[in-house]
Amino acid sequence: MPAQSPWQLGGQVLEGALMGRCDDGGGAAVGAPSAGVLWRLLVHAGTRPLGSTMPAVLGFEGSANKIGVGVVRDGAVLANPRRTYVTPPGTGFLPGDTARHHRAVILDLLQEALTEAGLTSQDIDCIAYTKGPGMGAPLVSVAVVARTVAQLWNKPLLGVNHCIGHIEMGRLITGATSPTVLYVSGGNTQVIAYSEHRYRIFGETIDIAVGNCLDRFARVLKISNDPSPGYNIEQMAKRGKKLVELPYTVKGMDVSFSGILSFIEDVAQRMLATGECTPEDLCFSLQETVFAMLVEITERAMAHCGSQEALIVGGVGCNLRLQEMMETMCQERGARLFATDERFCIDNGAMIAQAGWEMFRAGHRTPLRDSGITQRYRTDEVEVTWRD
Repeated sequence: MPAQSPWQLGGQVLEGALMGRCDDGGGAAVGAPSAGVLWRLLVHAGTRPLGSTMPAVLGFEGSANKIGVGVVRDGAVLANPRRTYVTPPGTGFLPGDTARHHRAVILDLLQEALTEAGLTSQDIDCIAYTKGPGMGAPLVSVAVVARTVAQLWNKPLLGVNHCIGHIEMGRLITGATSPTVLYVSGGNTQVIAYSEHRYRIFGETIDIAVGNCLDRFARVLKISNDPSPGYNIEQMAKRGKKLVELPYTVKGMDVSFSGILSFIEDVAQRMLATGECTPEDLCFSLQETVFAMLVEITERAMAHCGSQEALIVGGVGCNLRLQEMMETMCQERGARLFATDERFCIDNGAMIAQAGWEMFRAGHRTPLRDSGITQRYRTDEVEVTWRD
């Protein structure tokens, strides 16, 4: 059988997407963008002019309830639009519903990113997408669009590790050179340092992520999910006056959050009903306890590595109280803290574009046959060939 051209393969992917033949990793159909929005991709198809020497990478991120498309060129973020799937107070977000949200807006975000960057498909050198880790259905829906766009535009494709996207974005924005990284988000909690072409995990959660702990606590108190439960907990914590003693669980270099969540779920309503504390007190106490745990293991990793830089990445990383506690620890060690705001801490397309940019320049490519998703994609599985 003769080899198929990228356009033929793109047609097959397009046909499959239009028929809804993509699944959430468990065989359940999750659908795809409509014919109308996908047709707009065909209009933008083209080949980049020869002779240009400034690589531009377009990145798709959609591993959880944020969907973003970013464009990065030679260390400059040209565009980074994002949408968030927000659910009612007291509820979380389900994979299928989240995937449907992403499919509804991803092509509009793509057009918005290109317009904001002032580029067309001809100016893009590579398409990067989040391969994992993350929720199956959202990852699949975004991967289908990334594969389709790469084939329609005849561009190379790169599957990016979500965690490394956060790290590379943090390094780009802050200028940190070789930091110990505290990576804290809804799905991940890790302390990481680079060594010998790998991002090594020195410590991590042994159960749920710190962001998941905060999100689930917000459901107990029916705290709004708009713009995010973590942000609203942070604002309420500023008004807290009483520190409620909660389980503090650090095991060597690892942490555990399931016990503290179970405890606070058990006692919250009783303590609130009897007037022992206020919702603001509970938010304050939870933040102080879990952040102290994170600062402890980060400091221990810095001591082990002899590091004088700490970098906070991930959605929880834009919490100002966490940054304040980390800053105090760093000052006592004579070290520097690097952190960013919600534009770059929270999941976004530019972070995937930036990691893809580094990978692209180092010669990485993802063949179509390997362009699926990996829900459990460890940070230390990736060979980091773009760093010395």
